[in-house]
Amino acid sequence: MRVDLDDLRLFVAVAEAGNLTQGARAAFLSPPAASARIRALEAGLPQPLLVRGNRGVTLTEAGTVMLRHARIVLRQVEAMRDELAGEGAAEAGHLRVLANTTAVTEFMPEVLARFLVTRPRVTVDLQERLTDDILGGVRDGAADLGIVSGDLDWSGLERAVFSTDRLVLAAPLGHPLAAAGPVGFAETLGFAHIGLHEGSTLLAFLRGLMARHGYDRALRVKVRSFEAMCRMVEGGVGIGVVPESAGRRHAQTMRIALVGLTEDWALRDRCVVWRAGSPLPRPARALVEALMAMRAGGVERAEGA
Repeated sequence: MRVDLDDLRLFVAVAEAGNLTQGARAAFLSPPAASARIRALEAGLPQPLLVRGNRGVTLTEAGTVMLRHARIVLRQVEAMRDELAGEGAAEAGHLRVLANTTAVTEFMPEVLARFLVTRPRVTVDLQERLTDDILGGVRDGAADLGIVSGDLDWSGLERAVFSTDRLVLAAPLGHPLAAAGPVGFAETLGFAHIGLHEGSTLLAFLRGLMARHGYDRALRVKVRSFEAMCRMVEGGVGIGVVPESAGRRHAQTMRIALVGLTEDWALRDRCVVWRAGSPLPRPARALVEALMAMRAGGVERAEGA
């Protein structure tokens, strides 16, 4: 089997887009040219890689295997180029980062702004994902880095802890829980809750913990951001669980109280993860270093931020 790197890049683009036309566009090819190259690639293999349909393409079992190895090969080539270029060479490349809701909405915009302003040849695709999808995407090579919180299954991954993530309860001033001191989360479920949107990591996390205690029954409304949640809390609609960093920021301008939660899970390590045994490209290493700088008081200074 003879495969060149351009074929691998095209196949990965088509597989990730689930669409030949979109994949061809990402690879700067016309759809007919991309189709011809994919068919030529398949001709050298014992099994087809794609199932073509009216709504796009899906991977066969062989295609899934090819995608996994193609990502690894392309990552290794990029790492080789980094080493051959030497440490003095300018950083360049494209990073894919999968992150949980708190990271995407609270601190990654500022981290990336500082990171990218001095690296004009680096581009970043930051996507919000559920925790299992983040870990799976990094293991499979679909992402360079992942940002998660909590005690998780780290198999096949390397990680670095760069801060802590403390969850607290936001309540309106005058609410029965506002001056109660730390409370157990189950005690809060007698009151209406405001949650984050479907697909957010925090909503999935709380649902998983509290399925037996009726968290879904307590949910009155779901919103898109922590700011919207805190505004709903201030208006007396209900209470909600937020990261302490977000709660403190919004408490400066809104009439809300922050109440501690007694559960151990309320305080979680915040980690950046990457695929074990896979060399990180230079821009990814630099982004890990930028995140680690938060521990020394870079972006978030509040305890539990």
